Amino acid sequence: MPAFNSRQLPITNLREQLAQGLYRRFPFDLTGDCPVPPAMDGIRISCIINFYGRMDLLSGILHSLAAQRFPRDRFEVLLVEDRGGTMEGRRCAEQFGQILPIRYLPLDKNFGKMGYSRNFGLARSRGEYLLFLDDDTVILQENFLETLLALGEANPAADAFTPRGGASYSLIRGRYAHHDDYFMTSRFMAYRRTTLAELGGFVDDFVGQEDVEFVIRFHMAGKKGVNCPELGYFHPPLLVPTFGKPRAVGASFYRLRRRYPFCIWLLMLINCRRQAPLFFLPGRRRREMGRFGLGDLGWDNGASVPGVQLKHITQPHGGG
Repeated sequence: MPAFNSRQLPITNLREQLAQGLYRRFPFDLTGDCPVPPAMDGIRISCIINFYGRMDLLSGILHSLAAQRFPRDRFEVLLVEDRGGTMEGRRCAEQFGQILPIRYLPLDKNFGKMGYSRNFGLARSRGEYLLFLDDDTVILQENFLETLLALGEANPAADAFTPRGGASYSLIRGRYAHHDDYFMTSRFMAYRRTTLAELGGFVDDFVGQEDVEFVIRFHMAGKKGVNCPELGYFHPPLLVPTFGKPRAVGASFYRLRRRYPFCIWLLMLINCRRQAPLFFLPGRRRREMGRFGLGDLGWDNGASVPGVQLKHITQPHGGG
């Protein structure tokens, strides 16, 4: 196993200071909706993949995990498939189960809600570290899991580990890169189990960007993450072909009014909408980011943006 020296945790930035300051002024229950059981059976790392269909993409990340130089009895792969699962998903799990320690978990309810789907896998996991992946994530490092564990043991004060992300383009037109190489998102993010247990995982009622909401509570609780250039992955950049998902995500954030103090909730909604003007600027990257801000504007009364048709989300998606 590679050895790494303990690194200094990053100094709290302005966003983290603001989150912690707001929480001190307006305290509330930071617990999500998932009772997280303790680690068990000697499993060090649980890899949780939430998906629905898209077997061609899913097989790619499973091939990446199968290539890992890590003891098979020390990690597990949990495949959480939406809408009660599919025959194709079961067959894929059975096929890769011959070379990977896979557990296939068809979602039982709350279809299309990524918060519940993440929690469904989290509650059934056994590892000391939780690695969340999307079905369209790609890992090229054969020692990724080994390196993650070494980084965790070398940095006991760190609660989360953010790999460096790169944009995979495949057949995407108008290619562009991520806006942040180190972004705390569940397309590829690792946490200590103790941290997820303390914060109660995700909020069930989120269609998408459940990871963004979790990171808000993560920072309010004073938790610390480290950027890990030793770990890398590839994932398609943000692509939002319609306003269906942005509108559904906006509704998810709106419903947090039941959980968050009004001041914090209002600032969060304003922050969600700050990128709306980007939609009207040139460049695909700006349009894709701006689409979420515009989608947020229609959460309450079905209001539409001039010249833009808002479409309801019709199918759950395996990734963010």
